Amino acid sequence: PVPDEGRMVSCMILGMSLVIGAPGNLLVIWTIMRHFRQRSHTVRLILHLAVADLLVLITLPLWIYSLVHSWVFGEASCKAMVYIISVCMFSSIFFITLMSVERFVAIQYPFLMLRLKTTTIMDRCLVVVWLLAFVLGVPAFLTQQVDETDGTQQCLFKEYSSVAIEIFCLCLETLGGFVGPFTILLICYCRVTMQLKGMCLRSKQKSMFLISSVMIAFTLCWLPYHIINIIDLVCILAEGTEGTDAGDRCVPEIAIFISGALAFISSSVNPVLYAFFAKNFQGNLQESRLVRLFQEIATHTNKLRELVIQHQPDQGVTRSQTEQMSDTDLFFAL
Repeated sequence: PVPDEGRMVSCMILGMSLVIGAPGNLLVIWTIMRHFRQRSHTVRLILHLAVADLLVLITLPLWIYSLVHSWVFGEASCKAMVYIISVCMFSSIFFITLMSVERFVAIQYPFLMLRLKTTTIMDRCLVVVWLLAFVLGVPAFLTQQVDETDGTQQCLFKEYSSVAIEIFCLCLETLGGFVGPFTILLICYCRVTMQLKGMCLRSKQKSMFLISSVMIAFTLCWLPYHIINIIDLVCILAEGTEGTDAGDRCVPEIAIFISGALAFISSSVNPVLYAFFAKNFQGNLQESRLVRLFQEIATHTNKLRELVIQHQPDQGVTRSQTEQMSDTDLFFAL
């Protein structure tokens, strides 16, 4: 049974994510749709990321209600909601990863980036990301079920037909939802950092701090959830039993509740980051600070690529050229 404290903490985390993330992502979507007709690759990725995050967050009232009372919406809706959340959470992680890959290509292979800078390429990437997320979300739909706990019905349980299927689902979720994207992010950030160290860029320490902050935020949101998945996997392999009841776990249910709630924070943290960096811009009646920020994002890749191209032939980029890049340019370039 889950202690009342665990339910209360989970509800508080979910409620905070909803209050902050839903209006924030709506503002991001509205700003991009209204002010950006010709959208750069990065701005389009931000738009899709905001849509995916918003779809996750608008399901939270149902989860909060079910934690406080009971799941009264039926098993079909339980499966559908869990599938939507799984798809959107996978796609959110993939969009973040794709943004880092784009920055990596722009810095490491600037001439290749010139050829790839087309709408068709990005459209294909977006389609692949969504299709991959839809596929990875299927196991969640097939295994989710409504069951009774503490005298109430809850949409919190999974049922597997065999131990092998359970192991496969846990590995797929952890590898596809964390290990794979995190590895790609880490490689891209390290390579970009090494490339920038060879250039006379202003405020390197601050840029390094911002890179670390993004990676830490990603890790803090998802690491507890996937650590529990790994512990479950180890327990299953160690016990070697035929039982496939997802309720029998080595990890206390309160930890599962809280780690699952923490994962939702990843869908609300991005607007907070946008607001933080937008405060460095001056807004007016026609253009808000957020619009100015996205305009800067839309042009920063070209600026950085040009600097890298200038730096490659003769290693003669002057400090005055590179110092024209703002701290915000450096952050979104990474």
